[in-house]
Amino acid sequence: MKRIAREAVDRRMGPAADKRALGAALDTEELAVNYYELDPGDSFGFGYHRHPEQEEVFYVLEGTATFETEGGEVAVSAGEAVRFAPGEWQLGRNAGDEQVVALAMGAPKDDRRTEMLRDCPDCGGRTEQTVEMADDRESLVTRCTDCGTETGRFD
Repeated sequence: MKRIAREAVDRRMGPAADKRALGAALDTEELAVNYYELDPGDSFGFGYHRHPEQEEVFYVLEGTATFETEGGEVAVSAGEAVRFAPGEWQLGRNAGDEQVVALAMGAPKDDRRTEMLRDCPDCGGRTEQTVEMADDRESLVTRCTDCGTETGRFD
């Protein structure tokens, strides 16, 4: 058994007010577990995305998370969970005025393959994107794979 306090796990850079990789801290073998706090306007992910081989479950502890899906928007309130099968497109965000607190769980744990789309102002629509460390090492940036434009910056 291994036990960890959320506060003992370092915050990770990204589009959420607070994200902590609990699974990594617990040395889980097959399951990724992430703790999130989303302020109004924050999101779980860097863009509309899918994991080709990983299923994800989000359990909302506080507030209401709104998920953009291929079938439209879905609101998931405190005490509810939502599952995305491998390959399903989604992006969860806090579209409300109160904080969202949630757990995200994914298996298999080490599936790093993520396909992501974001709006690129130079290309005029949603394009494939990458996430990389900024030159100043203080934040992460998303870039359009078609033209190289920076489309987001996250600390």
